[in-house]
Amino acid sequence: MRRTRNAKIVATLGPASSDPQVVRQLFLAGVDVFRLNFSHGTADDHRRRFDGLRALEQETGRAIGIMADLQGPKLRVGVFADGPVMLAEGAAFRLDLDAAAGNSSRVNLPHPEIFAALVPGAELLLDDGKLRLKVERCGADFAETRVQVGGRLSERKGVNVPGVVLPITALTEKDRRDLALALELGVDWIALSFVQRPEDVVEARELIGDRAAIIVKLEKPAGLERLEEITELADAIMVARGDLGVEMPAEQVPAIQKRMIRTCRRLGKPVVVATQMLESMIKSPVPTRAEASDVATAIYDGADAVMLSAESAAGDYPVEAVKMMNRIIEQVEADPMYRQLIDASYSEVAADGDVAEAICSAVRTVVAKLHAAAIVCYTSSGHTSLRTARERPEAPILSLTPKIETARRLAMAWGVQSVHIADVSDVTEMTDRACSVARSEGFANDGELIVAIAGMPFGTPGTTNLMRIAAV
Repeated sequence: MRRTRNAKIVATLGPASSDPQVVRQLFLAGVDVFRLNFSHGTADDHRRRFDGLRALEQETGRAIGIMADLQGPKLRVGVFADGPVMLAEGAAFRLDLDAAAGNSSRVNLPHPEIFAALVPGAELLLDDGKLRLKVERCGADFAETRVQVGGRLSERKGVNVPGVVLPITALTEKDRRDLALALELGVDWIALSFVQRPEDVVEARELIGDRAAIIVKLEKPAGLERLEEITELADAIMVARGDLGVEMPAEQVPAIQKRMIRTCRRLGKPVVVATQMLESMIKSPVPTRAEASDVATAIYDGADAVMLSAESAAGDYPVEAVKMMNRIIEQVEADPMYRQLIDASYSEVAADGDVAEAICSAVRTVVAKLHAAAIVCYTSSGHTSLRTARERPEAPILSLTPKIETARRLAMAWGVQSVHIADVSDVTEMTDRACSVARSEGFANDGELIVAIAGMPFGTPGTTNLMRIAAV
């Protein structure tokens, strides 16, 4: 089941991909990590999909990553007495805590935390940014605004407050219930929405512990202002371009995407580019050329993974979307310019006495000079494989681990393909096993060189201190 590409594919399961046969086709088409979107579906839906994925994993013998994506806080206006209203540009419009049905001059906004953070001059965006209001006067239970961009507004539409850090946690009561279910099931990744500050990640880590890895969805400008700190605390980052595009000018999102990818690559954290990647394939069997270029750009930048949302969850062509994404990635990675761009964007990290850092950095050079067929990483926690992936070496990374949980989490990382094996006890056994698995998994042929790295004593996390070159 070896993939012939480095970048990974994340796909969302939903009504269009609930049938086990469709899920199997998605996996065979190239999906490495499956996303369970907890904004939709019941506990039974998620449990059934999870069990199906684990059965597929057992059948195929390849570790499959499973991500639970928590909804996060949803800020919405209330209801209107007579249906949707039209807000005219320049008109006054009031938001308040009064639960009475609204009209064209006011509506309920049942979120006192928003009023607590507002100041005159702040902007409110309604319905995914289609309508824009500017605050003129506000208090603890109201905001009087002027309509900057008008339009039709219906009940329970979303509210965004760009440029303001809201005094709310990233985890609602619903999220906590969903998190408990996800951890009970045994998912590999928890996607955390609405992260505004490092403390949001710390709070989630206290609840999750080491039972799952945390991928932070950066979708708020406030979170971007503390990108470095948040990335240090997270296990991975998702570039949630849809929500970013609501709260920030659309023309700023491409540069932000590149900045986030560069930061994650430098810190050795996987980064996933998401939202509207092949949006037209929800209804069309082929993407637009702009969408194909969009996916390609993320790969050229060195993203670890690209993600499908509605395309695979609710679209008419879920399998075709995955196949298309797979083909785009393979085409980009076969382009000589790809390696040039990856090398040009490489940033070396000083080892500062860290033996593991020095060895993983040296592997990049050794592989390039010897034209080794593969890098074989023995890892317990996954750190060695992730650190090696940070280097974006020319050879594929075969990750051997005695922990199936580690193999599943590494399904998100660039270039890493994991095999779950029993632990080894000495260097000779390590070398023999590395050569044997590299051959059997199709990474190396007889006579080709591999570079194996491990830590001694074996089975002890965080002890990478050995590199060995061997002929298969």
